[in-house]
Amino acid sequence: MKTKNIIWIIALILVIILLATVGYGYYKKITMKVENPIATMEVENFGTIKIELYPDLAPETVANFITLANRGFYDGLTFHRIVKDFMIQGGDKQGTGSGSATLADLRDGGEDTEYSIKGEFISNGVNNKLKFEEGVIGMARNDYTSYSPNLAEESYNSGSSQFFIMTKETSSLNGYYTSFGKVIEGMDVVHKIEEVEVKSNTEDAESSESSEVSTPVTPVTITSLKVETNGVNYGEPNTLEPFNYMNWLYKQYGIDPSNLSTAQ
Repeated sequence: MKTKNIIWIIALILVIILLATVGYGYYKKITMKVENPIATMEVENFGTIKIELYPDLAPETVANFITLANRGFYDGLTFHRIVKDFMIQGGDKQGTGSGSATLADLRDGGEDTEYSIKGEFISNGVNNKLKFEEGVIGMARNDYTSYSPNLAEESYNSGSSQFFIMTKETSSLNGYYTSFGKVIEGMDVVHKIEEVEVKSNTEDAESSESSEVSTPVTPVTITSLKVETNGVNYGEPNTLEPFNYMNWLYKQYGIDPSNLSTAQ
């Protein structure tokens, strides 16, 4: 009888210990504040910019940005597009505004093929309400709707590595581009960058009526961009196959792109 009582007492003690452990773990989980990741960007001859990222609003975009940054993708790239009273844009390894990252940039053993990620904003079905105010960082993307209004989805999901930092509030972007963080230190550096001398982004400004004067005369170089994740692993983003505009255009004329031969 005494043996059974002892067993029951031991079992009760073990249950109490287990419940206490689970309860403490739950309490710790709901009371412990997880710090958002902080990106530190060093810009040659300008200074340091620190950006707080918001994975709760745009998890795919933040995961993509962190992975590329901590693999050194952005080191040595430039702000290739600067528009005063609007934004500064970088993240293109070609430096022309037409380039993007590849799977090889994202992971070891990845193919040298471009990829895109889901746009995380209201028009694309994601409840991200971070407004494009001064200092907010956003993901750049293409806009194919000028070719066809039916290409909204392809446009919304065309972001890859290029990003921009707002120098002035622009409400027309709200809900149509992914906002995923905000400058917490170095906004003065961002404003100094937006003051640099710029030129047309074509060799001959008169050759194109739509030519934009936004390319820095002297390159503005990101010497380093790294993200402190505070011990949290945000993983890799889910990648998408990017939209191929030329293939789409061929198909509009009933041409099978796979049948086209390369001109010699």
